[in-house]
Amino acid sequence: MPSIASSALMGANPTHQHSALVVDFGGVLTTNIWDAFGEFCAKEGLDPGAVKELFRTEPEAMRLLRGLETGDLDEAAFEPPFAELLGLAESDGLIERLFGGLRPDDAMIGAVRTARAGAVKTALISNSWGLGIYDRAPVDLFDETVISGDVGLHKPQPEIYLLACERLGVEPGDCVFVDDLRENVTGAEAVGMTAILHRDSAATVMRLEELFGLSLSAA
Repeated sequence: MPSIASSALMGANPTHQHSALVVDFGGVLTTNIWDAFGEFCAKEGLDPGAVKELFRTEPEAMRLLRGLETGDLDEAAFEPPFAELLGLAESDGLIERLFGGLRPDDAMIGAVRTARAGAVKTALISNSWGLGIYDRAPVDLFDETVISGDVGLHKPQPEIYLLACERLGVEPGDCVFVDDLRENVTGAEAVGMTAILHRDSAATVMRLEELFGLSLSAA
């Protein structure tokens, strides 16, 4: 699998001057979410792929997640039924436990910080697992933050990308978007953004340098 969404990159105009960088939080500014979920499963005595498999095979798991993302469910309403789906007796603090293994990705954080210092507008678009996880997010990196649970929208709905553009005062074609989920990259492409499917920090930073004409890798 390529590190970067080739359809977006091949379609991008290399002479276009991008002016805004829009990124996801979990899995882009942090270490891999699925690895964190695997670590959680190991601690809870579950199969390492239990959370991922649940989302793949159980519609109720996705219904609960979408409700949490859009703010229709709060953490207290989400955690007991999700724990039950996982076969866990203890639901208290489930979201915090799920994300306990996440660590900051210093290379990506540094790249965003340097881009902003170079007059690039920056925004965060994140599908929330409740708002508590943003206590650890480097929100000072951004001119604007769009959190799904705050706005009642979720990626890959086109409206959430357009809302970020509106808040930044830019057109979608001016934006480079970075996310670790292919469907979210596809959603960004659909509204006219240039999108990068994040798999490796070094590859993503290199592509950002090409698109913005800035040195970001030493950030």
